[in-house]
Amino acid sequence: MSHTPGVRQAQKQKTRQALLDAALQLLAEQSLSSLGLREVTRAVGVAPTAFYRHFRDTADLGVALVEEALNSLHTALTALLAATGERAGDDGEERIAATVELIAAYVRAHPAHVRFIAREQHGGVQPVRAAIRGQLALFAQEVKEQFAREPEAAGWAEDDLLMLAGMYVDHMVMTASALMEAEGDPEAAARVTVTARRQLRLVSLGRRHWLDERPATP
Repeated sequence: MSHTPGVRQAQKQKTRQALLDAALQLLAEQSLSSLGLREVTRAVGVAPTAFYRHFRDTADLGVALVEEALNSLHTALTALLAATGERAGDDGEERIAATVELIAAYVRAHPAHVRFIAREQHGGVQPVRAAIRGQLALFAQEVKEQFAREPEAAGWAEDDLLMLAGMYVDHMVMTASALMEAEGDPEAAARVTVTARRQLRLVSLGRRHWLDERPATP
């Protein structure tokens, strides 16, 4: 009996996800540039030719992993910024604490994704590096749009707001990597968390005083 189109599509998606999951597991111990597609298909239990029904090559698979790794974090941070932005009239401590906890929760839930992004951000596979840069740039643009809706952004230039958003996103990536390195060491993780909050507090302080009148240069 032949499968209906819906069943075939579901099976295709299941195989694609199995390839992504297997690759992510294999990448715990190696870089993408050293990963062979036969390793991935062997782990899934499909023929190597099946790989090409889903990805052009391992670089294409890596780009898909980038999207998978950052999409859920992207959605969560956008929602967090929107929620805390409505109450951002204080010193920003609520947003700072919530942001750092969001990063920590993401690292706990998706350590393999965090490890993959940290390694491949400066790795040897150019399309994957470009995909990470592109996703983070998109991330920064959307953070900037949220910042622009807040009272503290009054009078800010577009470029300055984008710079601020980029700093915010870069800080998240750096904190996630540091927490990943501190895995299994509660004291080290606590130090990373404290430092991350202090750094965001510094960014918040700079934001509030960015437009303060500066003394004339003699």
